[in-house]
Amino acid sequence: MPPNTEMHIAIIGAGIIGISTAYYLAKNHNLSKVTLIDREQPMSFTSAQSGENYRNWWPHPSMVAFTNRSIDLLEDFARESGNRINMNRRGYALASRRTEINDLVQQLHDGLGDTADRLIRYHSSGDTDRYQPSLAPDWETAPIGVDILQDQPLIRSTFPSYERDIQTVIHIRRGGDISSQQLGMHMLGALKGDRFERLTGSVESITQADGFTLEIAAVDGTHTLQADKIVNAAGPFADRIAKMLGIELPICNTFQQKIAFEDHKKAVPRELPFSIDLDGQKIDWSEEDREMLQADPDFKWLTDDMPGAIHCRPDGGDHGTWVKLGWAYNETAAEATWEPPLDDNFPEIVLRGAARLNPALKAYYGRLPRNMHHYGGWYTMTEENWPLIGPMGVEGAFMNCAHSGFGTMAACAGGELAAAWVMGAKRPAYSDDFSLDRHNNAKLMKTLHESAKGVL
Repeated sequence: MPPNTEMHIAIIGAGIIGISTAYYLAKNHNLSKVTLIDREQPMSFTSAQSGENYRNWWPHPSMVAFTNRSIDLLEDFARESGNRINMNRRGYALASRRTEINDLVQQLHDGLGDTADRLIRYHSSGDTDRYQPSLAPDWETAPIGVDILQDQPLIRSTFPSYERDIQTVIHIRRGGDISSQQLGMHMLGALKGDRFERLTGSVESITQADGFTLEIAAVDGTHTLQADKIVNAAGPFADRIAKMLGIELPICNTFQQKIAFEDHKKAVPRELPFSIDLDGQKIDWSEEDREMLQADPDFKWLTDDMPGAIHCRPDGGDHGTWVKLGWAYNETAAEATWEPPLDDNFPEIVLRGAARLNPALKAYYGRLPRNMHHYGGWYTMTEENWPLIGPMGVEGAFMNCAHSGFGTMAACAGGELAAAWVMGAKRPAYSDDFSLDRHNNAKLMKTLHESAKGVL
């Protein structure tokens, strides 16, 4: 395909989503000119706070197809770069104290569809020979599908750090870790040239007349940029960009936090998959702390029932020493800010929550290492927690946003899909399900509202 010398596209947002959109516009469509605009340096805001995980586990076939496509593209990057993106395939281990898991199995069937019977493997007492533990990080030789472990000796031997009350482990095999920063830098490196430019500044206004005029406030003054089409990839500020064109997007933001610290006590095995405690819990406070928290109206909630989905994983590869903990329990919508509203109490909260699954973490109660890193980012989501990719409602304006908690894993497929929408090219069968048109599909929306949102 020859370069399109007539079209100039401006992408607002230089996180992993904006960068991937620019990359696939250039790679798949040989676009003549793309301008990437952001107030900050590339990959320095929300994308810098990524959990850097990927999975194809979703309770709907469209999301499974979408994330499988993204993982295919991530594997392409791993191959062509000598695995510069540090891709591994240890999977997601979903742990529960339940033995009756029909609802979870149904979610797997909902997502995998006709392939479920082939891809789901059960390992109960006396039926464990087919299970392949994730002893090595290699993504090319790792199995796909799902292993459901309910054989207690197998669980104990495979996941020795887990509390002994765990009765079920659902091991999602096409999942693991990647380096979001390296992925973004690899894409940016491929975009160098006369057909790509990066502009550092804040978009203050957008007007439409024979294309789009963007007013951009930069350090050296105000710039005016003319573009034929625009892509809103502004992450937690996507709603602000849309409002400049009189569009209200059905999205909101919640702030979620994580911690990372050097595990010098070796509480978490280096070969542990990304582990999620599915069960709700009460945080493990001492009786004295519990009484004190209950007496304070601002902190009493910390003694109430807490949701599940707390997660833990080794960080830095097999030879690293760090561990990451996260717990997306915040459901309060808020306007996004550039300064992260970190809660000083979160590190101890997430540590005590994570210790329920990995009790060796109790050694850090009240004594987390000084070099502990406490960080957080905005989860931008629709009510159903699916991304918005496609036309934004004004001719020539497109969006690639609302990638709540799955921006890194969905970046490649999302960028590829957004580029196809912009260029009017052939799109995959699932494309309409990720556009605003899905709200006209009553059957799909009913299914999504009744399904698990997958917020991790």
